[in-house]
Amino acid sequence: MTTVKPKKALGQHFLKDLSVARRIADSIDTCPQLPLLEIGPGMGVLTQFLMEKERPLKVVEIDRESVAYLQDNFPKQLSDNIIAGDFLKMDLQECFNGQPFVLIGNYPYNISSQIFFKMLDYKALIPCCAGMIQKEVAERIASPAGKKAYGILSVLLQAYYDIEYLFTVSEHVFDPPPKVKSAVIRMTRNHRESLPCDEKLFKTVIKTAFNQRRKTLRNSLKPLLGKEAAVYSEPIFDKRPEQLTVDQFIELTLLAEKSLKQAKA
Repeated sequence: MTTVKPKKALGQHFLKDLSVARRIADSIDTCPQLPLLEIGPGMGVLTQFLMEKERPLKVVEIDRESVAYLQDNFPKQLSDNIIAGDFLKMDLQECFNGQPFVLIGNYPYNISSQIFFKMLDYKALIPCCAGMIQKEVAERIASPAGKKAYGILSVLLQAYYDIEYLFTVSEHVFDPPPKVKSAVIRMTRNHRESLPCDEKLFKTVIKTAFNQRRKTLRNSLKPLLGKEAAVYSEPIFDKRPEQLTVDQFIELTLLAEKSLKQAKA
């Protein structure tokens, strides 16, 4: 097998520029010296440089044609370390027998947000994540509070990870070229092992607030807290969701928790 045909249904855009692939591989040099799990290796353009890192490496690939290509072209190096399957359906505890690992890849753009939400579910196992995604999504993830790009994904990921926007990648280094530019980011676990609030409610508060992002929190959170909640007198409810930092969303969640308990009493 000489090449793999890109499949639109899988969001495949194969990177052709080896210098970009090497830069992506090198982005994990600041991450802890842990095993690597690459998502969507395709024809191994990034994989070949990850092999040079002298770390245990496994790759997960949903495309059967790509799996066959990797088996044909990297039989000795990857051998039994190709996982043929869907990353979103995997139990990540099983990847390296419960050992922490670094996540990396040229992530399929159509499921990149789902990949990062799954990473959050396993954040205790994944101290670092790097790779390439759509530029717009990268900007959203890395955006500070107060910016237009700041949203649900920004807050949820920044609650647990320090985000670095590393560099932009032209659409012309792919086959086929995507219609958007790409970017490489790195996410490193921060000091928060857990949140001082109900983490499930934290997610609900963020999603409810940003569902009506142009409204003040006093109005956008009414579906969650009711129309006449006493906590609405707090100054934080005068703000709009994009104005709140992660710490302020934690404060907001604690207030919401208190309000919901009062409503049940």
